[in-house]
Amino acid sequence: MHGTRILEEADRLMTVCNSCRYCEGLCAVFPAMEMRRSFSDGDLNYLANLCHGCGACYTDCQFSPPHEFNVNVPKTFAIARAESYAAYAWPRACAGLFARNGLAISVIAALSVAVFIFGFAVFNDRQVLFGIHTGPGAFYQLMPHNAMAALFGAAFLYAMLALIMGVRAFWRDIGEPVGMKIDAGSLFQAMRDAGELRYLDGGGVGCVNDDERPSDRRKIYHHLTFYGFALCFAATVVATLYHYLIAREAPYPWWDLPVVLGTLGGIGLLIGPAGLLAEKWKRDPALVDEQRTGMDVAFIAMLFLTSLTGMALLLSRDTAAMGPLLALHLGVVFSLFITMPYGKFVHGIYRYVALVRYARERRMMGHGV
Repeated sequence: MHGTRILEEADRLMTVCNSCRYCEGLCAVFPAMEMRRSFSDGDLNYLANLCHGCGACYTDCQFSPPHEFNVNVPKTFAIARAESYAAYAWPRACAGLFARNGLAISVIAALSVAVFIFGFAVFNDRQVLFGIHTGPGAFYQLMPHNAMAALFGAAFLYAMLALIMGVRAFWRDIGEPVGMKIDAGSLFQAMRDAGELRYLDGGGVGCVNDDERPSDRRKIYHHLTFYGFALCFAATVVATLYHYLIAREAPYPWWDLPVVLGTLGGIGLLIGPAGLLAEKWKRDPALVDEQRTGMDVAFIAMLFLTSLTGMALLLSRDTAAMGPLLALHLGVVFSLFITMPYGKFVHGIYRYVALVRYARERRMMGHGV
């Protein structure tokens, strides 16, 4: 017996697929499945998070609907993944908080923080909010650097703690086999597989979207989103080093490294999330979990809004619009931080952990990777 109905269904499907094995060359899920003869809850959550949702096994399967076996691995695993995010969430009280109204909650949180910063500035000096500020330290006319660092540092640290605790619970549940220790080779292989989105290509032909003609559109938009996020994070790290190591205060000239990294990342975070949302709305309903789109859509939308408000701030930072735009941008960033552990962001982390486990299993079985 399994803990949930969807895990019961996932067990049934894996039993059928283990007998057939027609799809073993499509992705990592089926070779990992073949290493097992029975499936615990942890095994099924591991396989669900190893699945990239390309949809190839659905179109290739001779037992997919309307066959009486009703084998639909992509949709079943999509539901199982969403339930695993809640199952491993920390603290547990937040597990179901964003299940259905994720976008509304994220936007409300962003606007609330923006209004707080807006009110903070007005209370201190109304002229500061709508004034024109240029040169180093201009951003801190709206809100002192120490107050800004404390507020967003606390939100970031909370997000990191919640993510670490969730991943810890996930790793424990998927059950590291006796004698299996993480090694550098498995970590590196998982990094390569994640960085290349190796298993989002349906075995080489592409991802199934709104019809049965595969394409690489989702893969391209995922890349733009991931590497755009990485560049923006790098820009933040460089700016932090500038501030604390060489006492250079933001905003920086457009040619300076933090601005160049942030601009390139921002472009990626405009195109990537917009493309992912468009692809999501076009996908065949048979492949997706239509009941749980709350924080899935919310995270992608908040990434887009973070980039949009950031780029608007960059273009308008020497005008009277700088103050209100900075307040709005900071509100969106704060909302993104506090909602990261409870939405789609965690899928990338859990998937990487699953890829590490898979790489290690392959090495232990002597197959290579």
